Amino acid sequence: MKRILSAPSLVTLLFLLLPTLAQAHTGVGHTDSLSHGFLHPIGGLDHLLAMLAVGLWAAQLGGRALWAVPTTFVSIMVLGGVLGITGAGLPFVEQGIVGSVLILGVLIAAAVRLPLAASMGLVGLFALFHGFAHGSEMAAGSSALSYSMGFVLATSLLHLTGIGLGMIIQKTARPVLVRWAGGAVAVAGLYLMVG
Repeated sequence: MKRILSAPSLVTLLFLLLPTLAQAHTGVGHTDSLSHGFLHPIGGLDHLLAMLAVGLWAAQLGGRALWAVPTTFVSIMVLGGVLGITGAGLPFVEQGIVGSVLILGVLIAAAVRLPLAASMGLVGLFALFHGFAHGSEMAAGSSALSYSMGFVLATSLLHLTGIGLGMIIQKTARPVLVRWAGGAVAVAGLYLMVG
């Protein structure tokens, strides 16, 4: 079977996309509710890496986790979004978000296989923080429904991208590359923690 993407070309592609993603700040200029919500998970490196990592970890776990882990994340993220939109309080949101990047990266790098319920519970906890941040940063005058649909759609697409990359890497390259990607996510989590 011919390789679709080599490891160096995949890494190069990701590095070429990073400058574009780093410039995707939300709330700058005119945006509508749906696009503002869609751009929020993509606009921050912490959210972006966590969403991709959920997909990578789900692909690495395989089986029912392939759909259950990302579905849990999105479902609990919606609950967190509602809490953020309504102005409820949630402590340690930023620490929870950065911690999610670091911990998910370590789990992928170490190829940790938790029981399905524990995997779902862990990503659910992380999703609560991410959803709260999305909801609490909704622009004034935005439609909560449209805004929420935007961040749910973006998150789902990032999860699918992570799953797709994980599956492609495992089938066309060496599965250890998924672990290396997890290591890169963990290093980025450390950088975000101290930065």
